[in-house]
Amino acid sequence: MMAVLEVPINVFGQRNNFSFSSSRRPPNYACGIRKPRSFVLISATSQTPVQSVEENTSIVTQNFAFPIMVNSCTGKMGKSVIEAAMNAGLDPLPVSFACEEDSGKIIEVGGKDFELYGPSNRENVLAKVFEDNPGLIVVDYTVPMAVNDNAELYCKLGVPFVMGTTGGDRERLYKTVEDSNNYAVISPQMGKQVVAFLAAMEYMATQFPGAFSGYSLQVMESHQASKLDISGTAKAVISCFQKLGVSFDMDQVQQIRDPDQQLELVGVPEEYLSGHAFHMYHLTSPDETVSFEFQHNVCGRSIYAEGSIDAAFFLAKKIRSRAEKRIYNMIDVLQEGNMR
Repeated sequence: MMAVLEVPINVFGQRNNFSFSSSRRPPNYACGIRKPRSFVLISATSQTPVQSVEENTSIVTQNFAFPIMVNSCTGKMGKSVIEAAMNAGLDPLPVSFACEEDSGKIIEVGGKDFELYGPSNRENVLAKVFEDNPGLIVVDYTVPMAVNDNAELYCKLGVPFVMGTTGGDRERLYKTVEDSNNYAVISPQMGKQVVAFLAAMEYMATQFPGAFSGYSLQVMESHQASKLDISGTAKAVISCFQKLGVSFDMDQVQQIRDPDQQLELVGVPEEYLSGHAFHMYHLTSPDETVSFEFQHNVCGRSIYAEGSIDAAFFLAKKIRSRAEKRIYNMIDVLQEGNMR
């Protein structure tokens, strides 16, 4: 039996279909898991279109403009965030962090030139930019190895920031911000709909600890080959399952980065091999008579870029209202409302 729940067009302008099945596994995943006798599937797939400037500029009239800097604009996520910022009516500052070998170069993104600065210049550059642009907010999409050094610099100078980069030492990252008393949004996931799913998982884990004790878990996540670390979203979901009583180690996550496997095994559309995030979590009861599967697939980067800009607007409002300086997450952003 297969039932499809069609929900209204969401804030990104696409329609989401949520599938509930009791008789068969989804065709996109072939993980070598034996089919159990009882099966429950919950899945969601999103292919998010980029909104037009006309659709997005209204957010500035609803909120306000503020100076924004994107690090780094050399990567695909950084470029997507710059374009999302422009679509939202913001004017990103024409400077960005980069690796040392790219320092001094100028690249074009969204019809605008950006000058790149390497690690040796970043503190002086950021201090000057912050001095010249009060109310500055930085959105960080660099690389895992730069997460902690960048965060320490932002906190040292008192620059509010949105950390979209995953990886790095997360405990050290949180401690850095807490000790500095700085504004920040830090989240393993910037896609708003996926964040809502994570919130539901966290609620279930809090309200029903141990509900899946004894169940085994298999996790597969597929991202573009350039993503070096395990998905932060997968880590967050696994943490919830652990609270629900499931025994699972992070090194058991099946990471798929090979394009051929992504096409044949996972079912990623070819045009999104360079930018996608597919996740599958499969739970099986001790006697293998009951199985649960959670699946969420994202094609493209716009869902994360637009969520990051919403997070930046959220921080700007907190700063203007003199709200508490602390670490916020995307749940806080969702609960604030006024999102596109």
